[in-house]
Amino acid sequence: MTAYDEAVQRYFAAWNATTAEELEKAVAAAFTENATYTDPLADVRGHEALAAAISGAQQQFPGFSFRPAGRVDGHHALARFSWELVAAADGAAPVAGSDVIALADDGRISSVSGFLDRVPGA
Repeated sequence: MTAYDEAVQRYFAAWNATTAEELEKAVAAAFTENATYTDPLADVRGHEALAAAISGAQQQFPGFSFRPAGRVDGHHALARFSWELVAAADGAAPVAGSDVIALADDGRISSVSGFLDRVPGA
């Protein structure tokens, strides 16, 4: 497994955390202290703001989880990957996107640039 794959696994662990304590630990493991996350719906910096953005998405889509869609591609300190937001009940994936992450020297994510490829009603 590459450093890119490991970073993306930690990323999904944060997005799929089920308790506030688990989310706090997963965000700290996945992201640097001043990491940024920018997508069409959010533009945040730091662990607290990242956890709040993730929690907000979880509240908007209860019973859903994020999963990778395809393989991780990376070079230098950058990686890109696609993902889907999947319903536990029926496996439907109404939301999908692609992210580009930058890695710090310690392997944690220092920035995320997210793109929504599929959204309900769009």
